[in-house]
Amino acid sequence: MSTQTQTAGASRFALAFIFITMLIDTIGLGIIIPVSPKIIVALTHDTLGGAAWWGGWLMFVYGLMQFLFAPMIGNLSDRFGRRPVLILSLVAIGIDYLLTGLAPTISWLFVARLLSGIAGAAYPTANAYIADVSPPEKRAANFGLTGAAFGIGFVLGPALGGIIGDAFGPRTPFFVSAAIAFLNAAFGFLVLKESLPLQSRRKFELWRANPLGSLLAVRRYPMVFGLIGVVVLMRLAHDANPAIWSYYTMLKFGWTPALVGYSLMAIGILVALVMGVVTRFVIPRIGETASVTFGLVCEGFGFLGYALATGAAMLYGAMIVWSLSGLAGPALQGIMSRQVPENEQGELQGALASIGSLTSIIAPLLLTNLFWMFTAPGARIYFPGAPFAAASLFCVAALFVFWAAQSRARVSSAFAR
Repeated sequence: MSTQTQTAGASRFALAFIFITMLIDTIGLGIIIPVSPKIIVALTHDTLGGAAWWGGWLMFVYGLMQFLFAPMIGNLSDRFGRRPVLILSLVAIGIDYLLTGLAPTISWLFVARLLSGIAGAAYPTANAYIADVSPPEKRAANFGLTGAAFGIGFVLGPALGGIIGDAFGPRTPFFVSAAIAFLNAAFGFLVLKESLPLQSRRKFELWRANPLGSLLAVRRYPMVFGLIGVVVLMRLAHDANPAIWSYYTMLKFGWTPALVGYSLMAIGILVALVMGVVTRFVIPRIGETASVTFGLVCEGFGFLGYALATGAAMLYGAMIVWSLSGLAGPALQGIMSRQVPENEQGELQGALASIGSLTSIIAPLLLTNLFWMFTAPGARIYFPGAPFAAASLFCVAALFVFWAAQSRARVSSAFAR
């Protein structure tokens, strides 16, 4: 067997492991979603509304820790390799689930969220691993693996969590998730090979291992830095779904929690299909630039469809259009990763994760307040779809920023020649 064939086989095995890792990790996260409110109510002796308030602050802490620590985790993976960082992240997430399952007070939940936010760099580290083992022309399609795993995990996880929580109590899913994380870490310890050779590693520099430092470091690559605005606008738009979807569908269409759950399951299936299958066929054929453009257009029209939907049929139709936005993210990552050396892929992914975490802090506050403004009693204009209309505008803005960055890159390339 040739060396090239062996390398291709090893890469396929590594990609399969990363997919399984992300799938199991997302299932573990999804399992706890249906039972978290009961845990918070039991610990605070508060109402469900009060539990939602506590839950919001727990999400804030998680997002803040990811914002602060994702660049450090990414830089550590450039120094010590992807394998140890990925495995230790899984172990830390398992400890977080154990702490949550055993928590005697609400303060323990905040300790657990602090830990999970710091350790929640499995996704950027996994993306750095994918960049290491994928040839440049296949990176965009392979980046879709993490999105596919996320989609499938959020179909299976909440369903399993609801069944386990109803059958064995609200704390049991946390112990199941902890076991899944620990088993996944053990599996990685036994079978996962390091993707970053010793000679390709670089010195850890603290000035680069923070949100500001990582962005300053990325500035050395003008094409990448010019696309940061696209990432921010895409994430602001994307976060409209987790922030608004349940409130919007319940208020406008009178949906029950079960109907909301079915719709989220449909979104998860569509995302998994686009990220796991469609990206692998479409991006290589039409190219990364066209894929980003097409994805952003579909996302903008999808969000506009949500905002203007008059019934379930129109909403599900818009959902299909919106799901094709899954082409944009992997293609954009492919473009950016090709501008950065192998030993700085972790830093790049950490910087992107930090930016994503920052928008995850800002977007829920921005979009939920927008929803309240257009649905509150006495609102001058009653328009529950306002947050989705805003998300559509974010997509349009992202498209113009992307085109501008591409134009600058072409001009720079022409002058360089």
